[in-house]
Amino acid sequence: MKPVLFRRRGRRLFTLALAAGLATALVQVLSPAAPAVAAGSLLSQGRPVTASSSESAAFPATAAVDGDTGTRWSSQFADPQWIQVDLGQPAAIDEVRLNWEAAHARSFTVQLSDNGSTWSTVYSTTTATGGVQALPVTGNGRYVRLGLTSRATQWGYSLWEFQVYGTTGTDPGPGPGPDGLLSYQKPATASTFQDDGACRACTPSKATDLDPATRWATSATNGWVDPGWITIDLGATATIESVVLQWDPAYAVDYQLQVSDDNATWRTMYTTTSGTGFKETVTVSGTGRYVRMYGTERSNGYGYSLWEFQVYGTGGAPTQPPPAPPAPDFDNLVWSDEFNGANGSTPDPAKWTPEVGPGVNNELQYYTNNDNARMDGAGNLVIQARRQVTPGSACPPDPNSGGSTTCQYTSGRLNTAGKFETTYGRVEARIKVSSTQGLWPAFWMLGGNFFDGVPWPASGEIDILEHIGREPTLVHSTLHAPAYFGAGGHGAPLELGTNASAAFHVFAVEWDASHMTFFVDDNPFFTVDRDQLERTRGPWVYDHPFFIILNNAVGGDWPGPPGPGTVLPQNMMIDYVRVYR
Repeated sequence: MKPVLFRRRGRRLFTLALAAGLATALVQVLSPAAPAVAAGSLLSQGRPVTASSSESAAFPATAAVDGDTGTRWSSQFADPQWIQVDLGQPAAIDEVRLNWEAAHARSFTVQLSDNGSTWSTVYSTTTATGGVQALPVTGNGRYVRLGLTSRATQWGYSLWEFQVYGTTGTDPGPGPGPDGLLSYQKPATASTFQDDGACRACTPSKATDLDPATRWATSATNGWVDPGWITIDLGATATIESVVLQWDPAYAVDYQLQVSDDNATWRTMYTTTSGTGFKETVTVSGTGRYVRMYGTERSNGYGYSLWEFQVYGTGGAPTQPPPAPPAPDFDNLVWSDEFNGANGSTPDPAKWTPEVGPGVNNELQYYTNNDNARMDGAGNLVIQARRQVTPGSACPPDPNSGGSTTCQYTSGRLNTAGKFETTYGRVEARIKVSSTQGLWPAFWMLGGNFFDGVPWPASGEIDILEHIGREPTLVHSTLHAPAYFGAGGHGAPLELGTNASAAFHVFAVEWDASHMTFFVDDNPFFTVDRDQLERTRGPWVYDHPFFIILNNAVGGDWPGPPGPGTVLPQNMMIDYVRVYR
């Protein structure tokens, strides 16, 4: 029977509610008197909130900002964890108030950000004692995050309330853009640039466009040589406070950050002989109109290459970047398909487009025009992978070739491109996967710009669920981007303990500007922190619309082909797909 259409994370068993009530009574007896009222107003109550994990659906992150001291957020039992709130607009923060349950943090930080990705620490402690803490802080930002690094108990972290006080309407930082970004779309020049099949039109401007999927690279025409440099013209004299370099694997080990008034005479603000690559955030102090990265030793046999070269400070002639997408509300349902059609009916054409033709990744199936995707009349969509009655017989016409092809297997693949796309949110589906040697069912998302000519993996890919039949008890969640893709994607498996095809499971991702957390049956098992990803793997390319895909592939590079033990046909059954935004 199909579940009632509401967020399960808000349910609480009677015993849990009773326990929470008793704990509340104890807090009222044992907690110290309420701290003095902060100078500003309470800004966090009812605002969108996200966390690295939740102990269960009974203890969601939203409970920490609901103004109810009888409800609480509780994390998984591991370090580190975090919880953050989006205030909706920049604010001057003057106090953060924490009302801890007994499972409190011994070590934690309070951090502020205007964009949900670049953070500044305004409070830090390693000797916290729990209870009610009123922390006087000073700083500006739209997002406030607790970074929790050491637990006081064997349990997780648990907060009755996470309150942020301050005033709105203040500038979050010097200059327009996130925290005084001065380099966006400013003219850039370089020693050389690459333009060939390996890196097409990798011009200097690609390092200042705030597009994490495009890059500047030095030319290979005359061999990659030292030195190599890239210069940004800020348009007017500026005071430079920090520089962010998001490197490709072709990075500088030895380089200088320099500033100039005339693009001829240079002063060094920073120098290193041990550059680490990936994302380097460098605090500097200098004044000038031009800023240059001057590399003198490469990390490998290639040249120098930067996805992003960002300069922050005051002055200059900055260009306002496009506004950041609004933060999501993981409890606000905005789109769904419950698949309640009559037995044998096809997917709703207002929501889904069937992809027709052969697969990719050396898959063996031919995707049909909904011949393999039908409702079962019991509230499920069934995508069936099957062997042709006569192997090698004619498949339906391929619209891309204008004629028929031959195939051994057929299946279905559906997408929502051009009909529904989302930037951030909770995207979930209740699925019973197919599972036999050579099968590859998936529930995933692809960047909407893919159909605007942005190739994969620059478009970005979010795999919420993948399963391959030769690993019957495992499911996978993975991210793909230009710096990590294919077999090198950034992901994690989950061992279910039983065959993945034995029952329905709810597969979900919660995604915002700073993180993604992947769930199976509301249990978080893999969290991607944006800052950590950028510092260890490469750029985050997930701040634009993505569409949803469901498919049941046969064969391919990862699962391998069907074998003697393969059983066909195989059904991938989808009870619902829902998006909360």
